[in-house]
Amino acid sequence: MDHSEAPVLDALADYHRRADTPFTPPGHKQGRGADERTRAVLGDAVFDSDVLAIAGLDDRMSSNGVLKRAQELMADAVHAEQTFFSTCGSSLSVKSAMLAVAGPGEKLLVGRDAHKSVVAGLIISGVRPVWVRPQWDAERNLAHPPSPEAFAAGFEEHPDARGALITSPTPYGTCANLAAVAEVCHRRDRPLIVDEAWGAHLPFHPDLPSWAMDAGADVCVTSVHKMGSGLEQGSVFHQQGTLVDPAVLKAREDLLGTTSPSVLLYAGLDGWRRQMVQDGENLLQAALDLAAQVRAEIERLPGLHVNDRADFVGADRAADLDPLQVIVDITDLGVLGYRAADWIREKHRVNLHLSDHRRISAQLTFADGPETAETLLTSLRDLTEHASELRGGPEVHVADPDELCLDQDVLPRDAFFGAAEQVRAERAVGRISAEMVTPYPPGIPAILPGERITAPVLDYLRTGVAAGMVIPDAVDSELGSVRVHVEH
Repeated sequence: MDHSEAPVLDALADYHRRADTPFTPPGHKQGRGADERTRAVLGDAVFDSDVLAIAGLDDRMSSNGVLKRAQELMADAVHAEQTFFSTCGSSLSVKSAMLAVAGPGEKLLVGRDAHKSVVAGLIISGVRPVWVRPQWDAERNLAHPPSPEAFAAGFEEHPDARGALITSPTPYGTCANLAAVAEVCHRRDRPLIVDEAWGAHLPFHPDLPSWAMDAGADVCVTSVHKMGSGLEQGSVFHQQGTLVDPAVLKAREDLLGTTSPSVLLYAGLDGWRRQMVQDGENLLQAALDLAAQVRAEIERLPGLHVNDRADFVGADRAADLDPLQVIVDITDLGVLGYRAADWIREKHRVNLHLSDHRRISAQLTFADGPETAETLLTSLRDLTEHASELRGGPEVHVADPDELCLDQDVLPRDAFFGAAEQVRAERAVGRISAEMVTPYPPGIPAILPGERITAPVLDYLRTGVAAGMVIPDAVDSELGSVRVHVEH
């Protein structure tokens, strides 16, 4: 296929040249009605390109096939059979994939390190999750993707499961053995869904971890806005093989998606695909070289340790690692990750990616260069020099791996929509949660609707909040109280 094409961008340029007069949404009419103060911040180009996809970018019948052609080019670029664009982020894409594989009351094997969007999909659909335990690194208090053996055991115990869902890479950059997990699924004629939201760049450089389509996954969800150069909420999901019907997948997306998609997001996806096919390997090589330099420089700083393959990859850990996620363990610095991230933002205007009780992280992409790398390194050098001022504060009581695995006694859907009450945290121990309780980022729930709350997990979350952990989805974000299911 001719990847010099960019059908959405070309059609948008044609729209500008034609100078159409719209009597359709959006009501700002290419910015003519937009508030001048708003335009001063956003710029005229945003409004000028905010047009309808149908009866705007394309005609009423979509006879020019603009979006169809853009999706075909994307599929070809990443070795998929079908690709669908989403303007509602991978949160919608992963729900569409789940609902294409399993329906209400049916079982789906799901890695317990799944993002909250997956749990939302379970709540919406009524799918019955069979949780597959991640590989826990008790020394570093970190979960890596579940092993192929764990998925095989899940199918042995639940042969009626309709398929499996795994997250890889994780927000910490650790990757599953996707080829082996896919083989476990396909031996049973079951599909594998991969939530690869953090892996948009993986198909475009041979030194990066294997990407889901090449590893044999049946459906893969990717957030182009995370590690690519798409706009926020720009997502794609890819399909191959016969185990997931693309017509069903599209119907599920149509059920959940918006009828007012953003052409701006489509254009960002289209342009990124062209950029990656034409120059992606060179751009990513520069990013990998920069990441190696940054990692080496950080490792020289006192009290800082960059987690590398020796830490994260191996038996009972991850199968591979994306080096562009620079995970910095600051345990020896004696400063909480939350406090370090806040201090760096305040003093250096540097926004870090993740922070937890012992780590901070920086996400590098091909957009970074020596200047941004030096800004990051300067902030970290300054952190080490001011560490004595930042030590102390609340201690986070991290639960043991076995204690983090809660019993799912009620379906997530039934617990979320069932009768519930708000009780003081002390009275929530032993009760079934009616809400998600999710440290964010990275957005992996510690407590799910339907899980029975234990004292160690609640203590971990409450001490975490006291230390700076953010819990955005709980009714009481301070966790003085918890929403629990009323059992009959």
